[in-house]
Amino acid sequence: MKILPSPPLLPPLLKIAPSILSADFGKLNEEIASIEKFSDWLHIDVMDNHFVSNLTIGAPVLRNLKTKLFRDAHLMVDNPENLLADFAKAGADAITIHAEIEGNIGEMLEKIRSLGCQAGISIKPETPVSAIEKFLSKVDLVLVMSVEPGFGGQEFLESALPKIRELRKKNPELDISVDGGVNAETAKLAREAGANILVAGNYIFKAESREGAIEKLRG
Repeated sequence: MKILPSPPLLPPLLKIAPSILSADFGKLNEEIASIEKFSDWLHIDVMDNHFVSNLTIGAPVLRNLKTKLFRDAHLMVDNPENLLADFAKAGADAITIHAEIEGNIGEMLEKIRSLGCQAGISIKPETPVSAIEKFLSKVDLVLVMSVEPGFGGQEFLESALPKIRELRKKNPELDISVDGGVNAETAKLAREAGANILVAGNYIFKAESREGAIEKLRG
C-alpha cells in the first residue's frame, strides 16, 4: 500500500486581541462592546508597578467585564503565583506570565493549566527564545513583546520578528502572540513572520473606525 506523505502542519488561525490598556477605563464595558463583534480575544494588561513601571488593574476588574471574548490576562508582575487562582476565578481563559520573573516558572505554568486556563509565557525585547525553550511543552501560547512592557503607544521593535520566525519554525501549531506598536504595517510584518495573535491597543481604541482598524490588522 502506498503511504501518502503527511500534510504540512498549518499555523493556528489569525486572532485579533484588542488591549484594554488603551480603552477608557471610566466606561470599560462600553469600550469592550464597541469592538467585541469584530475581535477574537481580549488582552488584559496587569501591571504591579514593580515588574514594570506602571500600575493597572487586578482580578476584580476582570471579574466585572461583560464579554464573551476569550480573555488573556497578561501578568506583568512579580510573584504571579500569588495571583493565578484569583485571575482564574475572575474569568481568565488564559494567563500569561513573564520569563524574566523569579521563581519556579515550570510549576507556575502547570498551576495555570490545573486551574483550567491556557498557559502562556512572554518574553521582553532583550530576552532570547532560548530562555523559554524548556517551557514550550508546558505552554499554549508565547507572547513576544515588540516594545518594552509597561506603557502603550510605543514604536514596534523589528527585533521581535526573528524571534517569531524562530518560534514558528520550532512550533508550527503554537499560538504566537505579538504585543507592542502593532498597526496595519507592523501587523503585516508580524503575520509574515508567523505570529497569529495580534495585540493592539492605541491602534484600535484611538481609531476613527475601530472596526476598520481591526480589519486592516487582519490584512
